[in-house]
Amino acid sequence: MHDIWNPWHGCKKISEGCKNCYMFYLDYVRANKDGSVIYKTKGFNYPLSKDRYGNYKVKSGEMIRVCMNSDFFLEEADIWRDDAWRIMKIRSDVKFFLLTKRPERVLKCLPLDWGDGYDNVFFNVTCENQMRADERIPILLELSFKHKGIMCAPFIGRVSIEKYLESGKIEQVICGGENYGGARECNFDWVKLLREECVKYNVRFCFIETGTKFIKDNRLYTINSKRLQSKMAYRSLVNYRGRDIIFKLKDGYGREIDDKYLYKPHYRDNCVECGSRLVCNGCSDCGKCKGKIVDI
Repeated sequence: MHDIWNPWHGCKKISEGCKNCYMFYLDYVRANKDGSVIYKTKGFNYPLSKDRYGNYKVKSGEMIRVCMNSDFFLEEADIWRDDAWRIMKIRSDVKFFLLTKRPERVLKCLPLDWGDGYDNVFFNVTCENQMRADERIPILLELSFKHKGIMCAPFIGRVSIEKYLESGKIEQVICGGENYGGARECNFDWVKLLREECVKYNVRFCFIETGTKFIKDNRLYTINSKRLQSKMAYRSLVNYRGRDIIFKLKDGYGREIDDKYLYKPHYRDNCVECGSRLVCNGCSDCGKCKGKIVDI
């Protein structure tokens, strides 16, 4: 996928949300690999890759999700992280979405020139249940990042975050159910509670997928297709745009880039009912999809 950068692969399980981790599952099923083996990937320099004309393949203004097969603040990755920060600094014209279950490690892992944060880094913590929300979000609020968000995925327990949204520091909340082997139930009542709290504080909210086991109106549904999970999340009509999230992206000379020169996501007709569209980087034009480009 064009919106994912995995500078390293592999992780260590540390909390309830890790129990049925998709990375461990897919590594084993697809390649009989052990997901706990951590290594630097061949795509480490992906954000710096260029086409034959010398232009960056990742366009100015794109949102790149980092370490979706690991954790950016994993202790075993300390030896590579400074180089990853350097790449994010070079690509100050690109938005980098960081997600961690280890916010307690962040302060010691920031680059020396961090100051009050890079304008192009969007820092998020995972909160799979109330205990982890109360453990991780207070740390999130204290850290020096320009952009902060919360991801309740896998969403395996009721979570209330109103007392944290009151701070005005949270710009986005994402939630989604669990998939693959041993998937635990996601309850639509939990989703609606999060949504209500986000609407109250005008914070962007996105329900990306139901998960395999989904409870609605006290009825349990089993939805094995991830595409259908996403469609059902969209059709629940709970996604909420909230206030704009404004990144001050800069070119290689440190000059702020006018919005008209930044990448604008486009979509195809099979994206119309996608739960992730509100937070999606848009179509990568990979050629695998037959859908027509549409105005959404």
